[in-house]
Amino acid sequence: MLAVVDSFGAPMVGGVDAVVILVAVADHSRAYWGAGAAILGSLIGSMGLFYVARRGGEAYLERHTSRGRGAKFRAWFQEYGLLTVFVPAFVVIPMPMKVFVLSAGAFGVRPRTFLIVLAAARVPRYLFLAWLGTRLGNQTGPYLREHIWQFGGFALVLFAVLYVGIKLVHRRRY
Repeated sequence: MLAVVDSFGAPMVGGVDAVVILVAVADHSRAYWGAGAAILGSLIGSMGLFYVARRGGEAYLERHTSRGRGAKFRAWFQEYGLLTVFVPAFVVIPMPMKVFVLSAGAFGVRPRTFLIVLAAARVPRYLFLAWLGTRLGNQTGPYLREHIWQFGGFALVLFAVLYVGIKLVHRRRY
């Protein structure tokens, strides 16, 4: 339930991650069940927010993104916007994501595509946290805090690599 509420809109920075880690530390046999619950809850909550934006956001964005910078952002998001959903959903450091989930819904991203991208990010994230909790125990939190800059650098590199990859694929296609 925590993952549903967090993903739908009530921000709990690191709350779901911490619960996955706590479950893994407390009972190794339930670590991956906890990760699975977090994955499912995150997908349900994010899809709920996505559909809210889809219903109400299209008209708002149509008024505010049809000219100038708004039109440029709309065009950029249509091509690369799911990167802004994937990277923060994947990396284990708190990053803003809800505005991009809202944008994906409002800009008319296909629900199945959105769900696949989100699942591709959340599954390895929460499984990694569960695994880390079973391996490091009570030292998981300090380990993550100690390596926050490496995770941040990884997020930047991942974004850059995926961005360039998409550009290359699009260049070949056109």
